[in-house]
Amino acid sequence: MIYCVVPEALAGELFDKLTDYYTDDPNVTVIVERRKGSRRGPTAATPSGEPRIVRDRRRSRVVGDLPDVPPGG
Repeated sequence: MIYCVVPEALAGELFDKLTDYYTDDPNVTVIVERRKGSRRGPTAATPSGEPRIVRDRRRSRVVGDLPDVPPGG
């Protein structure tokens, strides 16, 4: 499923045009974005009221060298 999201400010101008354009494609749905703001603002806190901690979630690199592997596996 592909969603074609139209900003609310442009919905009157684009919604009908895009709906007609994608009529023959059952995988595309045109929708109007109605959110008024971000769900997480700069003052977001955890349920306990503490400030939210943003961490790097990528895995850390393995320390050391890789062993030599003979060709031909």
